[in-house]
Amino acid sequence: MPPIVIEVARADDIRDVVHRAVQALAEGELVVMPTETVYGVAASACSAAGMRRLAELKQRGSNSPFALAVKSAQELEDYAPTAPPLARRLARRAWPGPVTLVVDTPSDGGLINQLPDETRQHVCPNGTVGLRCPAHRIVQDVLRMIPGPLALSSANLHGEPDTLSARDAAKALGDHVALVMDDGPAHYGQPSSVVRVDGSSHKVLREGVVGASTIDRLSRFMVLMVCTGNTCRSPMAEMLMRCKLAKKLGCGVDELEERGVMVGSAGVNAGGGSPASPEAAALMAELGCPLDKHLSQQLTEQLVRSADMIVTMTHGHRRAILASWPDAASRIRPLLPEADLSDPIGGSAAVYRACADQIEKALDPHVDEVVAGVGSGE
Repeated sequence: MPPIVIEVARADDIRDVVHRAVQALAEGELVVMPTETVYGVAASACSAAGMRRLAELKQRGSNSPFALAVKSAQELEDYAPTAPPLARRLARRAWPGPVTLVVDTPSDGGLINQLPDETRQHVCPNGTVGLRCPAHRIVQDVLRMIPGPLALSSANLHGEPDTLSARDAAKALGDHVALVMDDGPAHYGQPSSVVRVDGSSHKVLREGVVGASTIDRLSRFMVLMVCTGNTCRSPMAEMLMRCKLAKKLGCGVDELEERGVMVGSAGVNAGGGSPASPEAAALMAELGCPLDKHLSQQLTEQLVRSADMIVTMTHGHRRAILASWPDAASRIRPLLPEADLSDPIGGSAAVYRACADQIEKALDPHVDEVVAGVGSGE
């Protein structure tokens, strides 16, 4: 019996389409759904019957396990709690998106070990598991409504090319699937990039939508200095951190990214595109850490999610960040553990110099933490 094909754009209520997909998956059926890369065929990872159908359809051996599609970067730690900090960093920065992360399967603990034996046989037969968070609203809606992840593979037969449209997927898989969700041509038209993360190192196993150079950039340790307006304290802290890190790592300031470190700054209430204050710029030029290229930026969700360490100039800044992004708590620390760094705005050159001296002395433990994190992948 041929599958039911539903054109998502013509559906009266997208929720009805999602409910039909969820019901089919819960009954152990296979569903073709759009992703941002290519069309995929999915089974519920909680359904042994669905996993058997998917394995029979794709004729996959133990050397080609299925990836698991999860809802968010937070679920990486739920399913693979032993995943190294580098994997968590890449998940925060690349998910939702076309990147599959391959990490070691936890020996015990983690939701991966609560999935049926049939599922684990097909997703982690060799001690590793591939996890992905697709950036497509249909997949995300389905994932929010089913218990557990999806086992996801390209919607084609073994040895055949990837399918880029629902029509091609329906033609390729025929009556092997119960439902085909048609949302037009696949956005990227090529598969996800597959990255193996082992400890503090990574290797691109398949270069797909995201190139190897971009994966390298996403893997770097990122430090973010935060104040209010991003024109005085945090720009000075950013440049002093850069200079101290370069000295500690034995490289030039312009070589930090090659050594795996990025340093930036932002303000919780910053106007975009303003230069550093004249007093801050003059002082930092004198100290050999020029701010002539600095432009202020507002702290955003993307910056918070990307940063491995967020150093706030006051405890109030930390509280402001936590109010909007409580999940970032473990990555935020104040510059001064027991005090706040006073804002020098409107002050004399001597006030700015005293502020910079205070920053310079307070940065040492944070510099040590960054260097340790770069070495361990944390």
